[in-house]
This record gives sequence, C-alpha cells and structure tokens, in this order.
Amino acid sequence: MTSGRHLEHIDKARQAIKMGATLTQQTTLRPPKGSLIVEMRDSKTGEVLENWAKDNVITKDGGVLAALLFQSRGGPARGLSMLTVGTGARGSLLNPDAPDARQRALEAEIGRKVFASVVYRDSDGGASAIPTNVVDFTTTFGEAEAVGPLNEMGLVSPLSDNPNVKTPVEAVFPEYDGTVDVSAHDILINYLTFPVMSKPSTAILTITWRLTF
Repeated sequence: MTSGRHLEHIDKARQAIKMGATLTQQTTLRPPKGSLIVEMRDSKTGEVLENWAKDNVITKDGGVLAALLFQSRGGPARGLSMLTVGTGARGSLLNPDAPDARQRALEAEIGRKVFASVVYRDSDGGASAIPTNVVDFTTTFGEAEAVGPLNEMGLVSPLSDNPNVKTPVEAVFPEYDGTVDVSAHDILINYLTFPVMSKPSTAILTITWRLTF
C-alpha cells in the first residue's frame, strides 16, 4: 500500500434553528460517499505499476440494501463482503462512460474476492477500535487472479458466500426495475469505471474502498 496514512476529514452536519412565531429547523447533511485507492505492484521486483485514487457511485440498489439492514423485522444480515472486477465498462477503453447509479451488476465480471480486511477510521484517518461512520474495505488479488484489461469494479453484497457463485440482477442498462426483489440476488452497492488497467499474471493488485456515511 502507499506510504503514510490515507486521511479522511469528516464534516459534521450543520443545524440552524430560528426562533419566532414558528420553530424552523434546517439540517444540512452530506450523502454517503465512496472513494478508493488502487495499487498494483510487480510480485517479484516490487515495482509500482499503478497507483491512483478515485471517487465512485453508490447505486440505487445500495439504498435498498441500506433499507434492508435498517428494517427491524429481522432476517439474515447481508452486509458487504466482496469486491468484484471486470472488463466491460461502456465507452472507450481510455475514456469509459461515467458510472451510473442504475448499474445493477458489472458488465463483464472476471473475478470477485472477499475482503482481506475491514477497518473503521476515526476523523483523523487512523484505525479505530470502535465502529465509526468511515470504514475501509481492502481486497488483494494475487498473481493469477483478476488477470486482464480491467476497467470496472464494485462492492457487492453477494447472495452466496462462495465467490464462484454469482446471482446478479438480470437487467440491461440503463433499464432499472424497482419492483425486482433484490434480496434474492447479489446486490451491487458501489460502481466505478476507469481507463483500462491491464493486470498481468506477475502483478499483485490491492484495492482499498472507503465508505463514508
């Protein structure tokens, strides 16, 4: 990973209350956001082949998963557990189309993997021993994994714990049918497109995806 700590400053919600004939409360809140750091190194020499950071899109289905987790009727927990990468971003290889919140699955997934670590972060970017509203999900793909011209990736709440079992919502972008029961499918939470990044079989790819709520 890159040297030093990746810091995240969290803006607190601002509230304004005006007294008068009526009581008015105005609250300014930042919506949830995602960002990530990508690093790819040669497995033998340690040479850094790729190192960059980007923001990404939280999907409409991500909001549905949040509602499922917040609802109080019980049922199995289905949090995030895997990162998925693919080669099918729409548009040109060097300038793909921007990610869209209607995306329900990768266009051409070639691999997914469970997180190597999940770490809460405090307001200074340091690791926190208690839950906070900032959490890092890190995944590492070894030499023989996710080999190809990558240009899309996302965070997934899978239906199965087996990375080889895929149950995506069947949809053709930009179609989005809100009546589909996503609880019976893999749920894509975040989606990112980027200029093609070729991963050879001699490289190790590490991705840290940060969610801020």
